[in-house]
Amino acid sequence: MSINIAIDAMGGDHGITVTVPASLDALSKFSDIHIILVGKEDLINAELSKYQYDASRVTVQHAEQVVEMDDLPSKALRNKRQSSMRIALNLVKDDQAHACVSAGNTGALMAVAKFVLKTLPDIDRPAICTSMPTMKGHVHVLDLGANVGVDGDTLAQFAVMGSVLAQAVDDNPNPSVGLLNIGEEEIKGHQRIKDAHQILQNSKINYIGYVEGDDIYKGNVDIVTCDGFDGNVALKSSEGVAKMISFYLKEAFSRNLLTKFVALLAYPVLKSFKDKVDPRRYNGASLLGLKKIVIKSHGGADEFSFLHAIAEARLEVSKNVPERISSEVSKLIKHQTTAQDL
Repeated sequence: MSINIAIDAMGGDHGITVTVPASLDALSKFSDIHIILVGKEDLINAELSKYQYDASRVTVQHAEQVVEMDDLPSKALRNKRQSSMRIALNLVKDDQAHACVSAGNTGALMAVAKFVLKTLPDIDRPAICTSMPTMKGHVHVLDLGANVGVDGDTLAQFAVMGSVLAQAVDDNPNPSVGLLNIGEEEIKGHQRIKDAHQILQNSKINYIGYVEGDDIYKGNVDIVTCDGFDGNVALKSSEGVAKMISFYLKEAFSRNLLTKFVALLAYPVLKSFKDKVDPRRYNGASLLGLKKIVIKSHGGADEFSFLHAIAEARLEVSKNVPERISSEVSKLIKHQTTAQDL
């Protein structure tokens, strides 16, 4: 089966200078995909002319408007119906594409995607989920900012959605799920966290209980579930710590000739460390809970990073992630209803 992926070619900080070459790289890496580049046709064609590629595997779809990175979600939804983001999502809605990838405005993408594609049955709110490096591999974390102040039922849905994603993309039949809290004790945390805890204890997923912030990186849990506010703070804090470590390492190794020589000797180790924690390798956040697949790339993504977002879209299509989420969330709702009746 050919997997058609609609690319919001104008989205992000760099637009077509990143999205077009990354899409062509994806064609070289994956023989089963077809790319639909959505945006200003003349600009896309001019960029394509710089490369050699199989034209039969690329379609250009014109779009007059662009959703800017500082546009309000309401403006993108109401006033930019001819934007590259909206048209790419419409292609997915109309089954002309199996997934959409965009590096555009996160709030706008979530709002427009929810309006165009709708949520799955029994899903209250979509969640943003991405993977982060750990001591033993990676962990999926959600929600990362789409929803603030959600109730226990919604947090439980996030946990199930994350579990299904990990089963699908990691080939992990029984991923462990933790609920982010300020401690592991039963008495700690907001009431909504306690409510989600109770629901998940009685669910059929591999729920291990509360986890703290440092547990995200230990590698002892496969999915960490949290409110969007908490998740976004955790994500941004992680990025800040990574930048600080990089800054101090560069500073330490560049002090004098001796430290520069030591840096040269340590280069293989430093490169290995950089590769393992490189955020570009983890680019491509899933908007889980929608009827179709939408992948959000980091706005500042480079070609290498955007390629990973396309790869994530392809993988989720091949694993039928939305259908699997719908089935498992329905089971959770049914189980809750049965428990309440008893």
